[in-house]
Amino acid sequence: MLGKLASKLYVVWVLFVFTFFMILYLPGILIPFFLGDRFGDISYWFLKLWARTFSLLNRIPYRIHGRENIRKGQAYIYLSNHTSYLDIPGVCLTVPRQIRPLAKKELLKIPILGWIIRHASVIVDRSNNESRRKSMEHLKDVLRRGISILIFPEGTQNRSPEPLQPFYDGAFRIAIETQQPILPMVILNAGKLMPPRRMFIQPGTITIRINPEIPTQGMTFADIPALKERVRSEMLEMMKE
Repeated sequence: MLGKLASKLYVVWVLFVFTFFMILYLPGILIPFFLGDRFGDISYWFLKLWARTFSLLNRIPYRIHGRENIRKGQAYIYLSNHTSYLDIPGVCLTVPRQIRPLAKKELLKIPILGWIIRHASVIVDRSNNESRRKSMEHLKDVLRRGISILIFPEGTQNRSPEPLQPFYDGAFRIAIETQQPILPMVILNAGKLMPPRRMFIQPGTITIRINPEIPTQGMTFADIPALKERVRSEMLEMMKE
């Protein structure tokens, strides 16, 4: 009985920390985004501050390996697995500068966080082909401005027993069309600490691994299947380490 009570109190505490500090840092996160891309790093600094606060107060440390594989000043297409909302602070702590993730429109319904996602992400309605096309064009424009993007190639949170679901072509098509390098990363243990579709959270360590970049210069759309298989194989290997 005490264990169940402690577990419920911990969930309440995590939600409080998430909401309170998101509201506290909200002006620093949102205002620079309104001023333009050149101020985006200020917004991202406040997101990092929120992520560190969330990690420290909830006893959920993020151990990041492979930061040396991120070249300063290089715009990347970060590709990552996705098993939990706990992935979000991990991404903030891992990526050194501002980034634009591809986010589904359902996330806009989350209080407070939805406001940030609206301005800091590229929103896509997967049920609408026109929305998907415009989102892809927006992502390409972001890359041209030297800002990295984040895509979950599985398309959504992985709720299956498999380590990775099949990958969609979209991320690889963008990488080849823009000739930007891909940076594979994996987030481990987040799904165990906060499983999808369950009101359950527990403290614990989350590990993030980053592999060396994969260049796409000279590739064509005919290379998509091989590129997709290479990235997926690397991510599976990273999960085994």
